[in-house]
Amino acid sequence: MTGLQAGLKNRHLTMIAIGGVIGAGLFVGSSSGIATAGPGILLSYALVGTLVVLVMRMLGEMSAANPTSGSFSAHADRALGRWAGFSIGWLYWFFWVVVLAVEATAGATILQSWIPAVPQWGWALIVMLVLTATNLVSVGSYGEFEFWFAGIKVVAIGAFIVVGALAVFGVLPGVHSDKAGFGNLTDHGGFLPHGPGAILTGVLLVVFSFMGSEIATLAAGESEDPRRAVTKSTNSIIWRIAVFYLGSILVVVSLLPWNDPAIKEKGSYVAALDSLGIAHAGQIMNFIVLTSVLSCLNSGLYTASRMAFSLGERGDAPRMFARTTSRGVPRAAIVASVVFGFVAVFFNYKFPDSVFLFLVNSSGAVALFVWLVICFSQLRMRRIIQAEAPEKLVVKMWLYPYLTWAAAALIVFVLGYMLTDTEHDGRETVLLSLLVAAVVLVVAVVKEKVRGGRAAAATGSAVTAPDEVKAG
Repeated sequence: MTGLQAGLKNRHLTMIAIGGVIGAGLFVGSSSGIATAGPGILLSYALVGTLVVLVMRMLGEMSAANPTSGSFSAHADRALGRWAGFSIGWLYWFFWVVVLAVEATAGATILQSWIPAVPQWGWALIVMLVLTATNLVSVGSYGEFEFWFAGIKVVAIGAFIVVGALAVFGVLPGVHSDKAGFGNLTDHGGFLPHGPGAILTGVLLVVFSFMGSEIATLAAGESEDPRRAVTKSTNSIIWRIAVFYLGSILVVVSLLPWNDPAIKEKGSYVAALDSLGIAHAGQIMNFIVLTSVLSCLNSGLYTASRMAFSLGERGDAPRMFARTTSRGVPRAAIVASVVFGFVAVFFNYKFPDSVFLFLVNSSGAVALFVWLVICFSQLRMRRIIQAEAPEKLVVKMWLYPYLTWAAAALIVFVLGYMLTDTEHDGRETVLLSLLVAAVVLVVAVVKEKVRGGRAAAATGSAVTAPDEVKAG
């Protein structure tokens, strides 16, 4: 057992940090958000983006002081108690293995449209096997794959913003789009055509596309300079969200009226490219979405396995999860994660509207639970770091503790608002996620009691042993 190794280079970490923010959800899920909130979806993205920046700042503070593959689960373990680290670690693992199935199916759909001879389940299997093999080789091979996947996403979205902006300003050569212009932000029923309430509904639709921002703090534990890597990714998240999310969505809603039927039919980015008369826009976008899907799968498998490894190390998962190969790869943790992913893929094909729907909905609010735990962990962890090693506070949360409490209050508010949302399954998602969280929490408390009982018994036997010797 050699433990994890520092196999990730700084360029890998940079791309993992950038790519983690651009999920496939941005390309695929933005059209329903635009249809729900109109141009006001920009405010939804800005609100969630601000929340993610704050949460990442808190996580950055804790991870720069103590870089670990368990990230927020390990911090919660120390700050709030073993029950918190156990619960949030397993919930996060559950979230990512369900994501594996969702993304594998999305990728298989695109691949089958190109090569129909291979059935969809066959493509899902091929994609999962290839990325499992990549993760099993070494952490460096994961980093290399992610470097190129994320690179393609970054270049594509950067090109989209530049081309779209030129068209909006009317200076794109060869394109005469009569629809493009900033007038689209207000000309079709106003900036908020469905009223201010739609901003919050938009939040519910876009919040999950931000999950993955925290991957860089998990990966930092296997980098050459963990503290520098965490500090860099934490400090750069503001511009990453501003450019990739707000910038690209602003281009979409400026190129086309928000209520253009093409946005819902083709997807927001394909519709925007089509409006400029760019040939094969749909196929170009499909390639970019496929890259995002593969990137998400690659990172999801990495993230789930490293969380399982950390849980195994702390005695909160089977010890075999904490064993690594000579290359520093936690093979058992990877295999266990991918097996559950395969089972979820099977459910998606066999019982899509029952078992798989339950899995998706019951993991849906986990992102918000994770962010909430990060808030409460940071409130306690700041005092611990200040008391033990204040020099490790190289990244500091702004306006502590006020902004931390404000972020926690916003998360609770969003969860509460989701309970009122019956149209987009918000209520069902929160209730099922709470049910799963409650089950995990009960297991954590029982495990803690058993562990405490064993410790007390061991202490008792250690105390009575000398007395027995005397009596003898």
